[in-house]
Amino acid sequence: QVHLQESGGGLVQTGGSLRLSCTDSGRTFDSLVMGWFRQVPGMEREFVASITFTGAYTDYGDSVKGRFIISRDNSMNTVYLQMNNLIPEDTAVYYCAGDRTLIPSRNAGYYDYWGQGTQVTVSD
Repeated sequence: QVHLQESGGGLVQTGGSLRLSCTDSGRTFDSLVMGWFRQVPGMEREFVASITFTGAYTDYGDSVKGRFIISRDNSMNTVYLQMNNLIPEDTAVYYCAGDRTLIPSRNAGYYDYWGQGTQVTVSD
C-alpha cells in the first residue's frame, strides 16, 4: 500500500527558498519512481521534477531547471524538493506522485499514487 503525504509548503518572499518533503507510509517506497507536479486553479497539472528508484537520474521542467533540486532518501521513505530563488510564478499547490515503473515520466497521467498537495505561495 502506498500513502503519500507532502509537507513543507508555506509563504515565502521572492528569492527565498523552501524544501518540500513527501513521505510514503508504506513499505515499498524504494520500488517507486517519484515525481513532483504543481497546479494552479484553472490550469493543468504541471511537471516539476522526477527521480528514479535510486536517485541516480533526475529530470526537471524547464521553468524550474537550475533552481529546484529533487532528491530522495529511501531509508526515510521520503522524496524532497528543494526550491531556491523562488518567484511568484512558482505559486501553486505542489503534489508528489509515485509509480511502480522503471522510468519516471513528465506526464501526470502516468502516475498511480498521489499525495494531497501542499500550498506554496511566493509573494512579491
